[in-house]
Amino acid sequence: MRKNVLHQHMLLVVRHYSRVSPPPPASAEPVIRVSNNIAHLGCSKEGPKPRQLLSLPPFPAHPLPGKNSVTIPGQPTHVTAISWVKYYFDEIPGSVIQSHFNKGLVQMQCPDLNDSSIEKEGKRKPMRKIKHNEVMEVGARVYVPVSVAETRISKRFDTIPSGTLYPNADEIEYLQRLVRYKDSAIIVLNKPPRLPVKGNLPVHNSMDALAAAALSYDYDEGPKLVHRLDRESSGLLVMGRTKESVAHLHWLFSNINKAKSSSKPWNDACEATFQRCWALVIGSPEEKEGLICAPLSKVLLNDGKTERVILAHPSGLEASQEAVTEYRVLGPMINGCSWIELRPHTSRKHQLRVHCAEALGTPIVGDYKYGWFVHRRWKQMPRVDFEPTTGKPYKLRRPEGLDVQKGSVLSKVPLLHLHCRELVVPNIEKFLEVHNQNLENRPPHPKHSSKPDLLRFVASMPSHMKISWNLMSSYLV
Repeated sequence: MRKNVLHQHMLLVVRHYSRVSPPPPASAEPVIRVSNNIAHLGCSKEGPKPRQLLSLPPFPAHPLPGKNSVTIPGQPTHVTAISWVKYYFDEIPGSVIQSHFNKGLVQMQCPDLNDSSIEKEGKRKPMRKIKHNEVMEVGARVYVPVSVAETRISKRFDTIPSGTLYPNADEIEYLQRLVRYKDSAIIVLNKPPRLPVKGNLPVHNSMDALAAAALSYDYDEGPKLVHRLDRESSGLLVMGRTKESVAHLHWLFSNINKAKSSSKPWNDACEATFQRCWALVIGSPEEKEGLICAPLSKVLLNDGKTERVILAHPSGLEASQEAVTEYRVLGPMINGCSWIELRPHTSRKHQLRVHCAEALGTPIVGDYKYGWFVHRRWKQMPRVDFEPTTGKPYKLRRPEGLDVQKGSVLSKVPLLHLHCRELVVPNIEKFLEVHNQNLENRPPHPKHSSKPDLLRFVASMPSHMKISWNLMSSYLV
């Protein structure tokens, strides 16, 4: 009799923890659910899981370069929230951004807060949902879900079809599709990865040689290089089309102390010039934003041929070059990596890669020259990161039908995740025309005054970085 009672008690315990009817959490109250016209008690549904947020830079000032401001008669010019988000994500369709506003997914942190990060002393700073027509104030920070920048992945990989010096018709068409902007003075391209910019004896399919053969258009000569990007990196590249424009751009991108010109608009446009790059780094910097002032030196390795850039020694005995980089973390760390935004103030060889690897201690994904040992530890030790405000773990999404072996973060050998995304330069064509008018004592032409003093370009990421962005921009588990 005693054994039967004990056996029935054990059955009740097992039945309570059976797979068919798992126990509800202690904190959750049961609710009545109806399915197939049958009512039963069940657990309440979980609410929407929080999204990973992407931080935009503090709103600088208005008017912004481009036609993003709204002018109201009798009132000063102002910029709305949707105009600022569209300005920052110039390559994203406006309908996608508008849908995020309609769903209430865009939030703002008030500009009067001293610290720019979301957290302070373990507490989340208050943020509020904003409407698309809200007026931006200087210093205001906007946060959007990373899904706003998710795009479809092109099936064609971003590389030159072949390595011939004289491209055929298909290759010329491919190169011309890389052109983002063209006028009488400059050409702006979205350089694909793994394409060298400057050719030498063993390198034939470089950007300067291919551009000279395929991008001359109606000019006798092709465009000339005025600055460079690393072979493995991608992004916006400016080329000059005439001797005058090449001279102005060389002066603009040089690191020498520039003398002021007699033209105030030209001086103001030169001071407003900047580049912004996006990179995926292993780890996360201790400070969410800051300025890196670390001079660089070049050394030769033991083989006597390979050159390497390192941080200059404080003693100052070896030759060094000044290098300054501004950085900002875009969001929290997932799977041991985080997205950061880099703004170089100087143009040194491998500046961003060395500053990320040695100054911040977070090498760029795919940079095996300056972060080989960190890559080995990162691949051998998979980790789970937690959302800082809720403490819940993130989980990588793996989109169906997506080839993650295209150099993305999940491939065995990822490509370099460094992309020059945004570029603001003076309108060389306008300033050259105004300069020629002044030399010939001609009256100013009305069409020249209508042209902007600054040109702004935004380029989409290459395929392997788009895949990594979609994988790393996951919801919480």
